[in-house]
Amino acid sequence: MELTLQLKRLGKKKVKQVPFTLQETPKNLEDLLIGCVKNQVEAFNKKRTEVNVIGFLSPAEIEEKAQSGKVEFGELANKDLANLQKAIDNVFLAFKDGLFVVFINDDEITDLKAPLELTSESVIAFIRMTFLVGTYW
Repeated sequence: MELTLQLKRLGKKKVKQVPFTLQETPKNLEDLLIGCVKNQVEAFNKKRTEVNVIGFLSPAEIEEKAQSGKVEFGELANKDLANLQKAIDNVFLAFKDGLFVVFINDDEITDLKAPLELTSESVIAFIRMTFLVGTYW
């Protein structure tokens, strides 16, 4: 299922739009969160295991990185892989603790087990409710 996620931080005007693909249509918020976490853990671990053959940046890559505010080669000193089960446990704990809220089509979803009716036009927004940590997830 193709979705578009909106990531927002309190105190910031910028809303980051992220195209997102899930293997199957989530039936409830719990399935949606698990699908998002699985997708991000796979991407994180893939980035850690890839070999960077090209040791320089093209002008297009420099421009793209400059737009995000940080130009770097992308070398990673930490090659540790993320643990999927720990990441899933963390997202549920963060949701229960109120560190982020989820809106689907402008309706806040507070129950992990409540059924969802998602389409490819659904707008899913994750809003981080804390000012204490780094950038988007």
